[in-house]
Amino acid sequence: MRILITNDDGINAPGLQVLEEIATAIAGPEGEVWTVAPAFEQSGVGHCISYTRPMMIAKLGPRRYAAEGSPADCVLAAIFDVLEGARPDLVLSGVNRGNNAAENVLYSGTIGGAMEGALQGIPAIALSQFMGRETGELDDPFESARAHGEGVVRALLERGIWTDDDYRIFYNVNFPPCGAAATRPLRVAPQGFRRDSGFSVEGQISPVGRRYLWLKGGPQHTPTAPGSDAAVNLEGHISVTPLRADLTAHDLLRDLEARLA
Repeated sequence: MRILITNDDGINAPGLQVLEEIATAIAGPEGEVWTVAPAFEQSGVGHCISYTRPMMIAKLGPRRYAAEGSPADCVLAAIFDVLEGARPDLVLSGVNRGNNAAENVLYSGTIGGAMEGALQGIPAIALSQFMGRETGELDDPFESARAHGEGVVRALLERGIWTDDDYRIFYNVNFPPCGAAATRPLRVAPQGFRRDSGFSVEGQISPVGRRYLWLKGGPQHTPTAPGSDAAVNLEGHISVTPLRADLTAHDLLRDLEARLA
């Protein structure tokens, strides 16, 4: 199996090293793991692509590259340049430092990398490690993802639902904010929503008198609806959420058509 890995925390992020371990185990001794990751952190860029500017790419070692672009850029660079047409069998994105549950899904570059893989017709999975007080006390805050990541990816490859329609299914996996031993079994969960916990901005004056705005995120341990992704993560479960890039509100189409007829 040929596996492409990327992330949004950057080529030197510790979570990428965890993902390399997971991918190497999945690929097996006869497989290949290719890394094409952002040269610098790209958190929060979503599915952004560098459409209006070129990007530099550098080979750092065997099958290991850094690109000055977003995670989606890295997937495109891998497929159409680095691999020279030898398409990967699987795209893995992560392991993100911090959860990509609830509304974070819409902002996440980790999700954006997996989404681009799916749009290119390749099975793709995004993996993220929820952080919290308990993970902060661990020697390895990625302990849950490191211990359980291979098993989750294998389960999805062997028993997951993979479609070949235009907007293919890809998967969002979040590991709970606890140690490996305390991690509870995976739960299939819909995307949740943290009420009163969205992004905002805060103004500050720099030492030279200029005014700047800093983006602020909301509390990450705010409960979402029971059974949704962040809720089951906070209960200690691994969440698995099937996603599509199609943003159409299909449940409203007939009603809206009737109203506007």
